[in-house]
Amino acid sequence: MLKKIWSFIKKEAVLFITLICAAATMLLVPPDSKYIEYIDLRVLCLLFCLMAVVAGFQSCGAFKWLAYQLLRKSKSGRTLGVILVLLPFFCSMLVTNDVALIIFVPFTLPLLEQIGCRKAIIPVLVLQTIAANLGSMATPVGNPQNLFLYAAYELSVSDFFAVMLPLTGISLLCLTAASLVVLPQSLPSITLQKESVTAPWKLLAYAALFVLCLLTVFRVIPYGITTIAVFALIAMLEYRLLGKVDYALLATFVCFFVVSGNLSRIDAVRGFLDNLLSRSTLLTSVGASQIISNVPAAVLLSEFTDQWKPLLEGVNIGGLGTPIASLASLITLKFYLAWHDTKPARFLAVFTAANIIGLVILLAVSCLV
Repeated sequence: MLKKIWSFIKKEAVLFITLICAAATMLLVPPDSKYIEYIDLRVLCLLFCLMAVVAGFQSCGAFKWLAYQLLRKSKSGRTLGVILVLLPFFCSMLVTNDVALIIFVPFTLPLLEQIGCRKAIIPVLVLQTIAANLGSMATPVGNPQNLFLYAAYELSVSDFFAVMLPLTGISLLCLTAASLVVLPQSLPSITLQKESVTAPWKLLAYAALFVLCLLTVFRVIPYGITTIAVFALIAMLEYRLLGKVDYALLATFVCFFVVSGNLSRIDAVRGFLDNLLSRSTLLTSVGASQIISNVPAAVLLSEFTDQWKPLLEGVNIGGLGTPIASLASLITLKFYLAWHDTKPARFLAVFTAANIIGLVILLAVSCLV
């Protein structure tokens, strides 16, 4: 029993830590009627819906089919390098950064072994991780912090894209340039296992639900209607997919809401964060992301500032940096360490160097723009 508990704690370390933090703040701010106001039910419902629909896409083999179609057309190492890096970049815009990495990192590892490019595994995986984190910042549904801030500040579509598209464009150019040199120009012929979409009619149903989710994000349809529709249809089509939703992430968000809500009611904390944010919301959000990761940084700092633009930029740029700046980065590290003959120290060195370079570039662009 204890072994199972310890295994769960290790697997869901972030949830466990935020649970402890929430309990600690509850000692300072005892539970009362205001606790209900902390919870953003709309964000939780949208996260649930998006994760359930993405699980549906995966069950139909949609992402593997897409990867197969693109990779079989690659004629050179440069083309293959660009495809491997930009696949998670563009996919993360719609299915979130962590899902994009879950799909493409396990696909990339054996592929690079197969074509004799083992030395390229670390740089390609690092670029894929950065690509997923940066591509996801382009849309409100690309990552949890965007979804939260989009809802919390009631942003319009034009407001959001005006801020994030310039950073996304610079990111695309830099990632494309970097991916051109990670693989040799000449490659042996690649034998890929053919992938196909299973149950196309289910795929159409999940696509319709995804459109429904997008309309809800953009406040066209109430989130209650969408949540009921997603739950009911998936329960009828493939009820097992409901078990693949990351409920630990939803619980983690609830803990984040409790922590940020309680901290906002503590005068000393409010004064400290107000002081930092008055100096630079952008740098404060980037710095906070390095320590507590960008999702909790977005939830916490939103309680103390109405400067949504630098906060939105900061928590997205702040996904670069330390391995915990964006929790999606830990997914890549987990897959890499599970591979054979790994070099963790080299991976972390390359990861840190590449992330620092990207962080500096995007901070400079953000300040200039």
